[in-house]
Amino acid sequence: MISIDDIINKVREYDPDANMKIIKDAYEFTSIAHAGTKRLSGEDYTQHSLATAFNLTKLRLDVPIIAAGLLHDVPEDTSYTLEEIRKKFGKEITKLVEGITKLGTLKYRGFERYAENLRKMFMAMAEDIRVILIKFADRMHNLETLEYIRPDKRRRIALETLEIYAPIANRLGMGEIKGQLEDLAFPYVYPKEYTWIKKIAEGKLKIEKKYIEKIKKTVEKMLIQEKIEYLSVHGRIKRLYSLYKKILQRDRDIDKVYDFIALRIIVKNIADCYRVLGIIHKKWTPLKGRIKDYIAQPKPNRYQSLHTTVFAERGKIVELQIRDLQMHQLAEYGIATHWRYKEADRKRMTKERTVWIKNLLELQKKVQDYKKYLSEIKIDVFQNRIFVFTPKGDVIDLPEHSTPIDFAYHIHTDIGNKCTGALINEEIAPLDAPLKSGDVVEILTSKNRQKPNVDWLNFIRTNVAREKIKNALKEPEDNKTPKST
Repeated sequence: MISIDDIINKVREYDPDANMKIIKDAYEFTSIAHAGTKRLSGEDYTQHSLATAFNLTKLRLDVPIIAAGLLHDVPEDTSYTLEEIRKKFGKEITKLVEGITKLGTLKYRGFERYAENLRKMFMAMAEDIRVILIKFADRMHNLETLEYIRPDKRRRIALETLEIYAPIANRLGMGEIKGQLEDLAFPYVYPKEYTWIKKIAEGKLKIEKKYIEKIKKTVEKMLIQEKIEYLSVHGRIKRLYSLYKKILQRDRDIDKVYDFIALRIIVKNIADCYRVLGIIHKKWTPLKGRIKDYIAQPKPNRYQSLHTTVFAERGKIVELQIRDLQMHQLAEYGIATHWRYKEADRKRMTKERTVWIKNLLELQKKVQDYKKYLSEIKIDVFQNRIFVFTPKGDVIDLPEHSTPIDFAYHIHTDIGNKCTGALINEEIAPLDAPLKSGDVVEILTSKNRQKPNVDWLNFIRTNVAREKIKNALKEPEDNKTPKST
């Protein structure tokens, strides 16, 4: 059972000067509003409000967000109105509560009937990204109490989480939240698969736990000898749903999943990250192609870390991740960490991370057909993403299984139209070759080509490329003017 004191004490840990009176007032208001109401679990309804707010404190969020978390269900589930909340708590908190109230009406009925609700969700996120953070906190507690809900509704909520909320958390760089949402929903959507993967993981863990502890002690000893100050060295066990998806790609063989347990090393600064990488490679031989520098070339969701996979003691394969504290916090909580910065920095960072939401809203204005709109957002949000590089090192974010043609049109319409070939990692590759994360792609073009090949429409993945190809094919043959992006 969570109490208001638990929330206040947690906030004091990271913000001693916070206005606790607002939090206490919000709790009193929600307690009165929900008085006498019980959840299906038999708990007082206020326990859900408290759990939501407590989840927000784990993200170290500020007082207005936590207060809105306490109040988030009041307008929808009680006789109290938004106007009454506004009079008591002001515009900022009321706006957050209003945003959550709008999202509260979402019901998952498959993508075809979900389009309009998704439009509303992205609009609410564009107006104030904090709304989705509260929704994540609310959803997490609802998933923890799914057992009390009838089976059909239980599966709907869990499926919605896997297909909608977890991918959004991933796009916002919130790795820890994405993982928690997926693992809480997993057993309700795929119960047999959950039981199977859990059994496999538990068996593997018994074997690997002692070994990884030995590697941890070896690494700590090496860091001390080299006089590198570290904040922590700890094992990270791959989450069950993530393991399930990866093991399906590895012939259902868990021994082919090299990052089942990864050793995570947190140091004080970027220079030490690279020093640690050098020390590890001096001690153990790295696997070819498994060294990834996400510090110099961050993932599109701003994830930064050094990854290496090595042949460690007794020739066993181990993955190590090296990062500083700021990188670690950003990797775990993504956009939620922005509220720890000054307002100007926070606005800039939030704007950078939410460009894709603005693009979806622009798409909404152009595309009136629901099926076409859903087709595009399924690729932009709800599909696995890869990131590939230009020869200059620029990161390009694309849907999984994208081709060099998708890449070319992402760069510029003219490059796509004049494409004659592609180099992937400095080797000639077919134009329909599926790209993988980390690939370096160079597009070969010819001045003589003015139009794309109609056959490209048979294998491209992105709607952007499809639309640009169709537009180019419609143009008269003598139109030589390059089309801008």
